[in-house]
Amino acid sequence: MMRGMIGVFAELDSTVEAIEELKHKRLGDLTAYTPTPRHELEHAIEPPPSPVRKFTLVGALSGAIFGYWLAIWGSNYWPLVVGGKAISTWIPYTVFGFEVMVMVGALSTVFGMFYLAGIPRLTMTVGYDPRFSGANYGVWCECAPEKLAEVEAILRRHGAVEVRGES
Repeated sequence: MMRGMIGVFAELDSTVEAIEELKHKRLGDLTAYTPTPRHELEHAIEPPPSPVRKFTLVGALSGAIFGYWLAIWGSNYWPLVVGGKAISTWIPYTVFGFEVMVMVGALSTVFGMFYLAGIPRLTMTVGYDPRFSGANYGVWCECAPEKLAEVEAILRRHGAVEVRGES
């Protein structure tokens, strides 16, 4: 049973037009393949905001809390009383808390990008063709089996060099 249709395009404009018509008719989930990042394709697909920013926020807040906690714990465990000043105050530990926040936030961002991208990918990507790393553009439309003929017609009408179904 076919999962979807893939269209190979030689021109960017025809790829964008095919994506816009497929989105307008709501035939299925779309994925665009391009040899270089193109803002035209991004505007046509209108992707939602990246959820990686949530990983960054949680990691940064956790890092800041851990940085402050570690500095205060170390000062309380090995107290060094100088001039009768308080042992645990937040002002001198801000630099350490900031540095740990940046480090943990950056590491959690990298983890979030890998996790959401599915890296390492252990199976082949359905709908990918090696020509998309060269000079061609691709549109993968995952849809219900009864909509495959309509998707194929739209891709061919907009000038796809090749259209094929994949399971």
